[in-house]
Amino acid sequence: MLTSAINDKNTTAIQLVKDGVVVSDRSNWGLIRVSDDDRLRFLHNQSTNDFQSLKPGQGCDTVMVTSTARTIDLVTAYVLEDAVLLVVSPNRRQVLMQWLDRYIFFADKVKLTDVTEEMATLSLIGPQSHAMVEKLGAGALIGQPDGNHILVNGVIVAVGSGVAAPGYTLILPIAEKQEWWEKILGFGAVELSDRAWEMLRILQGRPAPDLELTDDYNPLEVGLWQTVSFTKGCYIGQETIARLNTYKGVKQYLWGIRLSGAAEPATVITIGEEKVGKLTSYTDTPDGHFGLGYIRSKAGGVGLKVQVGETEGEIVSIPFVSHEYPLNNG
Repeated sequence: MLTSAINDKNTTAIQLVKDGVVVSDRSNWGLIRVSDDDRLRFLHNQSTNDFQSLKPGQGCDTVMVTSTARTIDLVTAYVLEDAVLLVVSPNRRQVLMQWLDRYIFFADKVKLTDVTEEMATLSLIGPQSHAMVEKLGAGALIGQPDGNHILVNGVIVAVGSGVAAPGYTLILPIAEKQEWWEKILGFGAVELSDRAWEMLRILQGRPAPDLELTDDYNPLEVGLWQTVSFTKGCYIGQETIARLNTYKGVKQYLWGIRLSGAAEPATVITIGEEKVGKLTSYTDTPDGHFGLGYIRSKAGGVGLKVQVGETEGEIVSIPFVSHEYPLNNG
C-alpha cells in the first residue's frame, strides 16, 4: 500500500531538519532498563558494540544479532550510574525482552525491566537543536560524542537525534511529557509527525526492523560499521562478522535509490535481465520519489542506473550508513 507523505507541514519539517530544529515524539519506541551487577558484561556479549569500555554518562548504538549475525534491531544504549537504558524500535520491544531473557543464566546478575509506559522519549533534530539544548539547561553536551548524556532536573538529555542529523534525545517521566513538549515548541521547534519521521528515516538511510533489518541481512551489509567493535572479543554472531570484515566478503549493500515514480517495497531491482537486489522502503518526498534497497556489491554503487519494477532508479549514498571498510579496525 503506497501512501503519500507529502503535505505542507511535512515539507516544512523536513526542510527544518537541514536548517532549523524539529521535535519528534518517539514515546512509542521501546525502553528497556538493564540493571544489576553484570549488566555491562551481559550487553557486551549480546550485541555488536563494546559495552565494557563505557562509563556512566556515555552511550552507543549497537546491533542485536542472531548467532549467524542476522540483524534483529538497531538499539541506542545509555549507560547510567545503576543501569543501562536501551531505546529499541517500536515493533521490537517484546521480541527483545524475550530474546535477552533467554541469555540470562542462573548465576548472571542481570535484571530486565520494560519501562516504555513510564517514560517519554523526545528527539530534537536539526542544526538549531544546539541553541535549544542550551536553553533547556544541557549546553554542556554541545560538541560531545553521540550517546553522551547528562541529567537535567530528572530528565536524561543525550547527544544524538536518532538519524544522521545533529540533535539530542530527551528521556523523561511520562507525567512531565506535556510540560517539556510545550516548552520545546515554545522555544521554536516545529513538530515532526510520525509520517515525516518515516520520510526522514528513509532519506537518511536509518534501517528499520522487518524492512532493512531482517534475517536476510547482517550489520555490515546494512553499513552499520559504527556499531561494531572488531577488538572486543567474543559475542553472539562475532565469528561471521569478523570473517566478513577480514576477507572483505560483504556481498550486498544498502543504498538510497532516487526513483522516477512510486514503487512497492519488496520489488525486485534489476539491471537489464539480471536481478541485482530488492527494494526495502519507499517514500515520496518534497524532492521526488525515494527508496532504500539492497544492491549486490558487484553490480556497483553511487550513480548506478537500475530498474525497480516499472520504475527507473539511480543509486545514491545515504548519510546514516557507510560502505567503506574501516582502516585499522583490528
